[in-house]
This record gives sequence, structure tokens and C-alpha cells, in this order.
Amino acid sequence: MLKLQGSIVALATPFSAHGNLAEEAYRALVRWHLKSGTSGLVPCGSTGEAATLSHEESCRLISICVEEADRRLPVIAGVGTNDTAKAVKLAVKAQDLGADAVLLLAPYYNKPTQEGIYRHFKAVAEEVALPIVIYNIPGRTGVNILPATVARMAADFKNIAAIKEASGSLDQVSEILSLIKRPFSVLSGDDSLTLPMMAVGAAGVISVIANIAPRRTAELCSAALKGDWKRARALHLKMFPLVKALFIETNPIPVKAALEMLGKCRCEPRLPLTPITGPSREVLRKRMKDFGLL
Repeated sequence: MLKLQGSIVALATPFSAHGNLAEEAYRALVRWHLKSGTSGLVPCGSTGEAATLSHEESCRLISICVEEADRRLPVIAGVGTNDTAKAVKLAVKAQDLGADAVLLLAPYYNKPTQEGIYRHFKAVAEEVALPIVIYNIPGRTGVNILPATVARMAADFKNIAAIKEASGSLDQVSEILSLIKRPFSVLSGDDSLTLPMMAVGAAGVISVIANIAPRRTAELCSAALKGDWKRARALHLKMFPLVKALFIETNPIPVKAALEMLGKCRCEPRLPLTPITGPSREVLRKRMKDFGLL
């Protein structure tokens, strides 16, 4: 059974100066994570700018990630969209491409009811055998997947295996964990809340900061899983200023700027996202220096 825990990186998507996929830079990022303690790879998530990827580009990124990982790390392919039929199609394709699981968010813009959310996930769960990671990020989708709905889905579909919880509510995390009575992973969707969430029972994080500090993020998760709270707390407090800097502008603008500073890829987000502004870049650079990355 796939173990969904530890530091799972929400991979940024490198683009060339002309806006095309920078495939060699992407391959290099995956290879870096293979030797940096990362526990899993998420192509085509929010940090990967999935909303502005074509279907063909999403499939290409998933395929590259699967090829480079070569079963050494699980690949959890982002298949989120606000159209249920398209989500089913992309999830089936991700399965065909060799992904180990899929990450599926609540439909954005449509603002479905809890019943609509349930049926959206039901449609995907019935068409793929892969484990499904629910992605709850109401700040982007406009809807919150309530704990009762998560518990209902977990009870009805064995392949609904985990949730990336980015509501920002520790109460919601606690309620999910109290309602679900079978093995089920809660993963933090907010780097600043990874330690607090793990303290109440979360199994790890799908992380932005792991793009630039994979080993430290893995160490934090490992310490928490082992119950070494002193070490986990020290790592959390060391990482916290850098985490905040990575959200000084809309994600993934700052993390792509950070990757550029590290020589990993260009800071080329796709419109409507724009490159980081000068003042934010200086704050980010200082935090990276303070952390020891530069």
C-alpha cells in the first residue's frame, strides 16, 4: 500500500524564456529530490501552475516525473479542474502514464455544494484504481470541503486515501482525524502549519518550501513522525521566516524566484502571474541568505 507521509514536494514547473516547458530543468529538479530526502513528488499542482497548463503539457510533466522517479519515489499527479468530466479524463490519463496516485481539488469557480463536491470525487474514484488525495484549498477554490464530506468520501471509496488540507484550520484537521476510522493520511497544505498539524496527527506535508530546502523539510517531517518534537520545533522556527517570504507574493512567484537564485530554473511564471517585484525579491534573498541557501 502506498505510504503517503513525510515531505512531499509540490513541484514548480520551469518554463523557458519563450513560455514553453523547460524539460531539462524539470528533470534536474526531480533528480535533485531523489537524493534529498523527499518522500514524494507532485507534478501539476498549484505550485506547478496547473491552471495554465494545457492537457498535453500536464501529461508531459506527469510522464517526465514518472520516468525520472523510476519507482524510487511516488508520483502524485495533480488532476484538478473545475470540470468533472475533464478531471476524470486527466485522472485516467495519469493512471495510464504510471502515476502512483492523483491529487484532486474541489472544483473552483463553480462553487458547488457539499453534495456536488462529493459527486465530483465520486466520479473520479469510480474511474481510477489509483489512491486519490483530496485537495482542500478554499482560498483558491472558493469552497471548503467540510470534514463530514471528507469522512463520507473516505467511507464510500477505498481509494480515497488522503487529504491535502489547506484550509488553515487546525480544528478542521482534528475533526477529520476524529471522524475517519480507517487508515487515512492528513497532509498539511500550508508549510507554516506543518508542525502544528503533525502535532495533532497529520502525516506530513505537500510542500512549497521543499522546492528549495528539501532536506530540511524532510528532516522536520521525520523528526515529527518519530516524536522528536524538540528537533521538529527547532527546524520549524528556523524555516518559518523563509516560509513566510515564499508567500510574500502569490505562489509560485516567490519560489520560482528562489529557484532562479539557486540556479535551478528561470523565474518565468505564466500570465496572469508575473515575475517577482524588486522589493519582494530583496526580502526573499535576505531570508534565503539567513537560512543558509545563498
